[in-house]
Amino acid sequence: MLNIKTSFLSVSIYVLFATASVFASESTVRIVTSFTILEDLVRQLGGDNVEVVNLVSRDSDAHVYSPRPSDSIAIVNADLVISNGLGFEGWIDRLLEDAGKREKHLVASDGVQILSNKDEIDPHAWQSFLNIKIYVRNISGELIKLLPQQKQDLIFRRDKYLELIFGIEQHFEERIARTPVSERIVVTSHDAFGYLGREFDIQFLAPLGLSLDEEASAEDLASLVNQIKEKQVTALFVENITNPRLLEVIAAETGVGIGGSLYSDALSEVDGPAATYVDMMRHNLESIIDGFN
Repeated sequence: MLNIKTSFLSVSIYVLFATASVFASESTVRIVTSFTILEDLVRQLGGDNVEVVNLVSRDSDAHVYSPRPSDSIAIVNADLVISNGLGFEGWIDRLLEDAGKREKHLVASDGVQILSNKDEIDPHAWQSFLNIKIYVRNISGELIKLLPQQKQDLIFRRDKYLELIFGIEQHFEERIARTPVSERIVVTSHDAFGYLGREFDIQFLAPLGLSLDEEASAEDLASLVNQIKEKQVTALFVENITNPRLLEVIAAETGVGIGGSLYSDALSEVDGPAATYVDMMRHNLESIIDGFN
């Protein structure tokens, strides 16, 4: 009789732990993000409710990324795939098609105020506080659909994050107002900061277009050098995902020193100055404003 009770107790404990394990797995969702800025947003908004697999790593360029077999496996196993859209990840459509995940795909940029350059859509919409609030609401909305039992926690996370973004936005609006608009001119490696420029009345000049798979012509380079000299530009920055050689040539031609690095299409390593989206925006704007002085 004792053995029967002991056996029953053992089975009960096993069932209890097995059930707890199932519930634990059902309390989280698996999210695949295309690049690090989206990865950070999902982690900030989802917390312990999400397991995130990111495809394009830190300090890497999503424009020219080549998917790996492991990416396909991650997408097949995902509850939701989140990409930027606007043509930023030209490689992701095939992955979604092959995995049959088109129905579980969120384009985080849906609803943003789009910029274009020579009829080409600018995909770098996250470089705007106005737009990132839309990203946040889009992502949070999908997480709530997937985890309705965690709705209150997810809403709390969303609202706290939006409050943080608003505070940073207000701080830098006050900071940059001290620099006349005519002096807000910055040179970067490629045309990745148009949205930031629109928001803060900054003119960004670049030898390359919206994508880094282009090459600057000698004519474009000469024209940029002339503009820098004419406008007396003092803010010249390389980007974390680009080879600094082109900017070094421009610096030598103009006599304007390179003021540091800006983060455009990817976050830094976790011990770097742009480990999160918020860190990235603070670093970029601090560096730019310091470059004006």
